Amino acid sequence: MDEWSVYKMETIFKTKFLMAVSIIAISFSLFFSGCSRSPKLGDATKSPGPEATNQNKGGEPSPASPEPTPTKEPVPTIDVQSVKPNEVGKIMVVMFHNFVEAFTPTKYDDGQYTTTFSEFEKLLQELYDKDYRLISMTDYLNNNIDVPAGCIPMIFTFDDGTPGQFNLVNESGTLKANKKSAVGIMEEFYEKHPDFGLEGTFYVNLGNGTFEGEGTLEQRLKYLVDKGFEIGNHTYNHINLRDTTSAAEIQKQISLNQKTVSELIPGYKMTTFSLPYGLPSKELQSYVKKGSYEGVEYDNLAIMEVGWDPALSPVNKDFNSLSIHRVRSSGINPVDCDLAWWLRNLSRGEQYVSDGNPETITIPEGKLESVDQDRLQGKELITY
Repeated sequence: MDEWSVYKMETIFKTKFLMAVSIIAISFSLFFSGCSRSPKLGDATKSPGPEATNQNKGGEPSPASPEPTPTKEPVPTIDVQSVKPNEVGKIMVVMFHNFVEAFTPTKYDDGQYTTTFSEFEKLLQELYDKDYRLISMTDYLNNNIDVPAGCIPMIFTFDDGTPGQFNLVNESGTLKANKKSAVGIMEEFYEKHPDFGLEGTFYVNLGNGTFEGEGTLEQRLKYLVDKGFEIGNHTYNHINLRDTTSAAEIQKQISLNQKTVSELIPGYKMTTFSLPYGLPSKELQSYVKKGSYEGVEYDNLAIMEVGWDPALSPVNKDFNSLSIHRVRSSGINPVDCDLAWWLRNLSRGEQYVSDGNPETITIPEGKLESVDQDRLQGKELITY
């Protein structure tokens, strides 16, 4: 046998050996994977391109050429009967208000809207252990939900801009989120569990004190935006819309808030709105969604209601972005239909369980009638 034939046989043997090792390694990784590391249905991995070389056959340097576009190969799909994805299920949009170190209930405030930092830390761990993963409000509204297979998306919202939610402290000349704040706690948890996500929308009243602490209001808002959090509208002075009888006042309150954000963070536009106290009269409701004041226009794509129950999947035929239901976070004094109550009473089968692939919508066949085909936005619908 000539040298060339021997060389080819050795090359074939080595290639097959390496392929076998790779397959075994992938099999082991899939076997031991959990929700946070589940393979994505229909997702693809990048195969390594050929090694770049600067030598041609004659030994002379070859001109640099662009790297070839990596080819994609399908990875093993999930076992739907094991994962049981249900991407038309319910999603909890959680509503937070106050965070404190310690709290003593009084006859004027029983703590229903207040939680301690230590309880919030425990909550994050509980949610993580129960396979919840955070997504942004924008991704929810755009039906761009990307969490691992078997995980359940959840959205955090924070009303009123209280310092317990977030405030800055000066550490050796650098402004950082106070570790004794919801954002500081979330950042620390995210460092340990990056697959949990670091997302949330803060509905602020910029005419009132907002995230009081170190730094300017501009620095505070910019810190949140730079971290990937979103800023939403909650009126300029937290007015009671139910008591408001003027369309001009509603438009002024919402527009002023938008104007202030745009001045502090050029180009930033708030596109969602959280109702303070509740809707105004039916005659004035349209102004909550869209309006203008002194040349500043707004058009809210979604409106958050005061919470009591989970929201719907964005592909559900009954989904209404102008009436997003929220679940109230559990306070010092727990009540029915708060977050702790829903965590006990909402079954996994009722919730949005991800198939791991943001390009597909996978549901049990029996739930097909709940899907609005027009909301799929080109995504493939899979039933089982």
